[in-house]
Amino acid sequence: MAGGRREKNSQSSIRGSRIAIAIGIGVVAGCIFAFFFPNGFFSSNPPAQVRTLSKSSLEVDLSSCESTEKINMLKTDIMRLSEKNGELKKQVRELNEKLRLAEQGKDHAQEQFMVLSEPHKAGPFGTVKGLRTNPTILPDESVNPRLAKILAEVAVGKELIVALANSNVKAMLEVWFTSIKKVGIPNYLVVALDDVIVDFCKSNDVPVYKRDPDKVVDSVGKMGGNHAVSGLKFRILREFLQLGYSVLLSDVDIVYLQNPFDHLYRDSDVESMSDGHNNMTAYGYNDVFDEPAMGWARYAHTMRIWVYNSGFFYIRPTIPSIELLDRVADRMARQANVWDQAVFNEELFFPSHPDYVGLHAAKRTMDFYLFMNSKVLFKTVRKDANLKKLKPVIVHVNYHPDKLSRMLAVVEFYVNGKQDALDSFPDGSA
Repeated sequence: MAGGRREKNSQSSIRGSRIAIAIGIGVVAGCIFAFFFPNGFFSSNPPAQVRTLSKSSLEVDLSSCESTEKINMLKTDIMRLSEKNGELKKQVRELNEKLRLAEQGKDHAQEQFMVLSEPHKAGPFGTVKGLRTNPTILPDESVNPRLAKILAEVAVGKELIVALANSNVKAMLEVWFTSIKKVGIPNYLVVALDDVIVDFCKSNDVPVYKRDPDKVVDSVGKMGGNHAVSGLKFRILREFLQLGYSVLLSDVDIVYLQNPFDHLYRDSDVESMSDGHNNMTAYGYNDVFDEPAMGWARYAHTMRIWVYNSGFFYIRPTIPSIELLDRVADRMARQANVWDQAVFNEELFFPSHPDYVGLHAAKRTMDFYLFMNSKVLFKTVRKDANLKKLKPVIVHVNYHPDKLSRMLAVVEFYVNGKQDALDSFPDGSA
């Protein structure tokens, strides 16, 4: 009995020790797993290495996306900056033009102030000067809001080149605007007198404006010849001046070789090229008329000047300028078989006399070597080695009927450098 109890107690002791050992092992194992797997053995969170790998892959993907986005953003920024750069260049050009005009107009403004202010005494001998430059009008956009919007986009420094054109002069018009583009003149506009010219200009990226329907203007514009179309400009230009813009009116038989706005004085109501061919004829001279029957008084002195060309002149938005346009347009409408250039000059130069009040407009003649007519070119310049080296601002083929061929020859000579391009033409017309 006693021996059986000792054996039973011994077995119980061994079993208890085993249980204690197992519990100890379990506790140690639990601590180990708790240390290495704090979130549980079957947790959805990956181990540190897996997490690091996944995070690295994610960063690569995100980095790739961010790089694409950055590239797209940079492209957008470049496009935006390019557009802004273009706008800034335009602003700089306009500001430079305004600065030049301001400097040029400083003396004019001082003269206006001195003359228009309260009466004052005359200064010392040789210092007194009259008012040369009339003040501009107050612009009125209600006259033509559509045109006002176009001019605001096209004009530089409130001035621009304007030409009238219909289908009859399409070929010359192309040479005209091609030469303007070649020089880099931005401020020009074609007043189209028919739909063909509208489409032609649009297809060549040329600024164009077509007036609202007008029976008189439309009939002449669609069917009229060169002189008839030329006469329309005095009616059409009025709106440009009323809107406050200075206009360099241009026929289309003109080749541009320099920017004309760099060579204007802007001190007069009208600044025009001359049909004269030398200093005397272009700028005026004392012409002595001889009448032998008068004996002692046989010589009578007269003043002569060759006419201004109504196909190329700069006109400022002043009261005398608008009055000039009205006078010419009125006479063109009332009088049959009149030439607009003759009327233009008569109204500019004829003085007041009984039953007639003359126009009080300031005028200036352009340099005839810079603003060159075709008589000067073909009769004089092309035959003189020194004069051939000069580069005019424009050449106006106004003296010759074979206009297009001579325009193309002018381009060949002055632009392409073909020295014999002018040689085959006669001085005058055949």
